[in-house]
Amino acid sequence: MTTTRYEPRVDVEAISALDVHVHVEADGHGHHSLDDELMDASAAYFKGAENRTPTVDDLAARYRAAGMAAVVFTVDATTATGHPALSSEEIAEAAAAHADVLIPFGSVDPHQGVAAVRRARLLVDDYGVRGFKFHPSLQAFSPDDPAFTPLWAALEELGVPALFHTGQNGIGAGLPGGRGIKLRYSNPLLLDDVAADFPGLTVILAHPSVPWQAEAISMATHKANVFIDLSGWRPKYFPPELVRAAGGMLRHKVLFGSDYPLIAPERWLDDFTDLGIDAALLPGILKQNAAGVLGLPERL
Repeated sequence: MTTTRYEPRVDVEAISALDVHVHVEADGHGHHSLDDELMDASAAYFKGAENRTPTVDDLAARYRAAGMAAVVFTVDATTATGHPALSSEEIAEAAAAHADVLIPFGSVDPHQGVAAVRRARLLVDDYGVRGFKFHPSLQAFSPDDPAFTPLWAALEELGVPALFHTGQNGIGAGLPGGRGIKLRYSNPLLLDDVAADFPGLTVILAHPSVPWQAEAISMATHKANVFIDLSGWRPKYFPPELVRAAGGMLRHKVLFGSDYPLIAPERWLDDFTDLGIDAALLPGILKQNAAGVLGLPERL
C-alpha cells in the first residue's frame, strides 16, 4: 500500500492564527480517542464542547472556514488506559488532503519502548508528521525517567518538537480517584531534565501549568528550547504571572492554542484580546512564534 506523505502548504501570511493544540477525537470508523466515561468527564469539566468528536475532515472544514490553521493530533495511551488509540498514521494521511490548514503531529505510547522509537521514526520519515504530542498523566509516565531517553534522543535527531500536557487535568476530573490519573506526572519541572539533556529538542509545555505556573515560566525563560502553548484555559482565567510573561519577557516563547473541541478558538481569541497585551505582539503570539517552531516558511 502506498503511503500518502504529508507536506505542509500552510500560508502563514494568509491565515489569522495558527492553533497549535487541536484534538482529533474520532476516526472514520467511528472509534473515539477515549472511552465514554473519560470523554463525559472531560466535557463536563470544560462545560460542553462545540463538537465532541471531530474527525480530521471536520477540523479541516472548521479551521478553513475560520481563516486559521491548526496542529492536529491524538494521544496514544493504550498501555495506561487499555483503550486502543486512534491511528496517528491515518491522521497524517487524512491531514495530507488538507495541508493548507492542518499540520499533523504523531503520538506514540512511551511504554512501548523500542517499538515507540521505531514508530516515531516511521511517522516522521514516511508520513511526514511535524511533531509529537504526549500526555504524561493520561499515558502514566514520568518524562524524566531514564527509560524514555531513547525516545527523546530520537525526536531530537529527527528535528521535530515534542508537545507535553502540563498542569491541571480535565480528563478524569470529578471521577473517583480521577480514574487513577496522576497529576504529578504533568508537573512541567519533570521536563526540565529532558530539555537540559536534549538541547536540540524543542519542548512545548502545553497549557497554563496550574498549579506549577512559576516552574513553567522559569523553564521557558532559562532554556532556549522550551516554549509554552496557551491552550486549555480561557485567557480570562490565566494566572496573572502568565499574562505578564506573555506580554513581556516570553512574548517570543508563547504560542496560541485552544484545546479544541473543548474550547472554541474564537472564544479563546476574544478573551485574549481583553487581557491588555500590546496589539503589536499579537501576530507573533497568534501565529509567527508557532510558525518558527514548526519550521513553516514565511511565504509559500
